[in-house]
Amino acid sequence: MLDYKDILTKRYVLRLSLREIAEQTGAGKSGVHDFLKAFEKCDALEFPLPPGITNAGIAMKVYGKVPGEGGRDESYEYPDYQQVLKLMNERKNMTLQVCWDRYVKRCKAEEKKPYQYRQFCELFGKWCEENYETAHFTAVIAQTMEVDFAGKTFDLINRLTGEITPIVVFVAILPYSQYIYAEGMESTKEMQWIEVNNNALKAFGGVPAIVVCDNCKQAVIANKDWIQPELNQDYAEWAEHNHTVILPAKVRKPRFYQRKSVIGNLSPKPDTYGRVQAE
Repeated sequence: MLDYKDILTKRYVLRLSLREIAEQTGAGKSGVHDFLKAFEKCDALEFPLPPGITNAGIAMKVYGKVPGEGGRDESYEYPDYQQVLKLMNERKNMTLQVCWDRYVKRCKAEEKKPYQYRQFCELFGKWCEENYETAHFTAVIAQTMEVDFAGKTFDLINRLTGEITPIVVFVAILPYSQYIYAEGMESTKEMQWIEVNNNALKAFGGVPAIVVCDNCKQAVIANKDWIQPELNQDYAEWAEHNHTVILPAKVRKPRFYQRKSVIGNLSPKPDTYGRVQAE
């Protein structure tokens, strides 16, 4: 299913052409054209969209049904997506690929028919849309830079001496354009943290209005309530010097989602496929 909300935002807010929208969303130009044409003829929906409407809700308004909806082939073993989401939230470096491998092994052991990986992922996305509602933050050009350390380190080996130096990878990204800057660091002290942040700004050619960082000790001293975090003094002065604002990520649970069954009586919130990200 197309990301209808993203297509409408790019069309009516950013004023992009059909070709540009298709290139940025990875959808076909004809598919984007057909949806926008159907949306313009729809009397039940207009832009700006009503708060909380989902892609499935847009499809129901525009087409009267959700594309791809239909009966499931009962010959396939349906995955336990509740357990999949739990594993991905609780275990570091857990991916859908690993979860699918486990699912296939269990199906073979029980002599049941498993879905292929692509179907497994598509069904997981649909399950997330049906069971969880998440806050969706739309990226704005040049507004935000996100910075953090990559999850894994690697070793740098001196060929002459054999000395092994652990390398930590610093990564900065502009969410709207998806431009990435990465740099290996031999030290993660405050001085080096400031240096790599400066290098990212030089690489991007400017300073964003907001810098979103993880709660690493080089950037944040304390962040108990996410409202008034205590920043590292050097990093706070760096932000003041560059006329930008530091906004640390929410502690432990950066994703904003709830089970629909729990909040069914509340006003719906914007949702996206199983995760929250600044696009």
